[in-house]
Amino acid sequence: MSRIGKLPIKLGDKTKAIVAGQKVNFEGPKGKLSVDLPAKVKVEVKDGQVNVLREDDSREARSLHGLARTILANAAKGVSTGFERRLDIRGVGFRAEVKGKTVQLALGYSHPVVFNLPEGVTAEVDKAPRTEDSLPTLGLTLRSADKEALGAAAVKIRALRPPEPYKGKGIKYADEKVRRKEGKTGTT
Repeated sequence: MSRIGKLPIKLGDKTKAIVAGQKVNFEGPKGKLSVDLPAKVKVEVKDGQVNVLREDDSREARSLHGLARTILANAAKGVSTGFERRLDIRGVGFRAEVKGKTVQLALGYSHPVVFNLPEGVTAEVDKAPRTEDSLPTLGLTLRSADKEALGAAAVKIRALRPPEPYKGKGIKYADEKVRRKEGKTGTT
């Protein structure tokens, strides 16, 4: 039996899980999420816990058991507390501004970059930039109940201007370490 798959998922106080066939619907203070289950996996809800069971011991059922449990646990956590991803925008003149469902970015290009946020993802920009290694750094925080949509949005924003290895300019995750290179020495 899968070590991860056999662990029960504890639901929060204000979180509900409803099983409807091969679909599990979660409701909580941060929103609603629906998860489709693979064919060889079943779910039962008892006493504020969600248990994931597999139909048989086939190779396919064993491989999907832990995966389904992790996806369901992420959905349960998302609707109760939500997820957050923080990005750092580093560089002179680099700015970000949230306008409704879009993030407008000035990233050193000749034009402003407009990024449309996916459904359920919200963004917030720090009030004032801080200085790290003589470069101004601005924080951009993304929040969502859906971990998959949040991660995809963060990847797309980072891809607009990935960090370069010499000065570290660009967009990086807050917990990411950029491997720095030494510049030219100029010796003759």
